[in-house]
Amino acid sequence: MAETSSGPDPTYLAGLTRVRAAAGIVLRDEAGRVLVVCPTYQDAREIPGGAVEPDESPAEACAREVREELGLSIATGKLLCVDWVPPNPPWDGGLMFVFDGGTLTTDQIAAIRLCSDEVSRIEFVEPERIGEVLIPRLARRVTAAIAAIGHGGVYLEDGVELPPPATPIMDPWSSQNTPNPA
Repeated sequence: MAETSSGPDPTYLAGLTRVRAAAGIVLRDEAGRVLVVCPTYQDAREIPGGAVEPDESPAEACAREVREELGLSIATGKLLCVDWVPPNPPWDGGLMFVFDGGTLTTDQIAAIRLCSDEVSRIEFVEPERIGEVLIPRLARRVTAAIAAIGHGGVYLEDGVELPPPATPIMDPWSSQNTPNPA
């Protein structure tokens, strides 16, 4: 990176890739069904969440969106996946984060208050039906996120987990790379 006496070179910074970011959350009922929202501004259904605003982290954005859309204060749980979404003009490429919101109690479900400007209704969908109700790229992302619950997060590109490398990557700090003195 080019440096000047006053900091990074503005020309260099201007040439860096910019990406949009959004965050969503997988919330389940006690039967294991996933909460899906029906936004008022589009026909496609989604999981709760939305765009990351300036100076906001993805986890903060997710918690804010759940408060705005559903009227619930939910702790953003573990990260289930990060999905790189390629550019699709007019949209730039983006990083989509999905967090685990856990299982909602019957009291929490009863306390949901929809923001009528953003969400017309909600429904709980069986995990195996996610592909029927969400658009394909979001269905791939949510399906991967559900599969990651309890197993650690995954990295996706356009909703697809990358295959492992053909040749294992050697970790120079791993004791497994040290020759075994026989």
